[in-house]
Amino acid sequence: MKIAIGCDPNAQQAKEDMIRFINEKEYGEVTDFGSDDEIYANVAVQVAYAVASGEYDRGILICGTGIGVSLAANKVRGAYAALLSDVYSAKRARLSNDANIACMGAFTVGSKLREELVDAFLTNEFVPGCSSQPKVDAVRAYDQ
Repeated sequence: MKIAIGCDPNAQQAKEDMIRFINEKEYGEVTDFGSDDEIYANVAVQVAYAVASGEYDRGILICGTGIGVSLAANKVRGAYAALLSDVYSAKRARLSNDANIACMGAFTVGSKLREELVDAFLTNEFVPGCSSQPKVDAVRAYDQ
């Protein structure tokens, strides 16, 4: 799996911890899209384009709350960013919604929970044809 990750300067340490966690778990190849830009929308959109284009399988974005990066990423056609704060929602983001980008807050979610969220997000898969398929199709129709 190819994973794109980025954050704003507030979340630099959280991003580095997440890269280390993903590498330890051997979830896939991680590419760091940076964290120096004060305008979090810039890195969020870069990650979103990389995932939406199919170059990367999943994306992870972190800012202070995760709200700003999720709003920005969702402006990109084909990017489906979910703001995660609990493990159940992280699983459902994949299983029920086929989200391809996980967004989290560095100030609102502790480091251990961030690991659990990413674990759930990267280890669950959407099953085409499942009962959620019509809902996912309806959301994607808005991209057209």
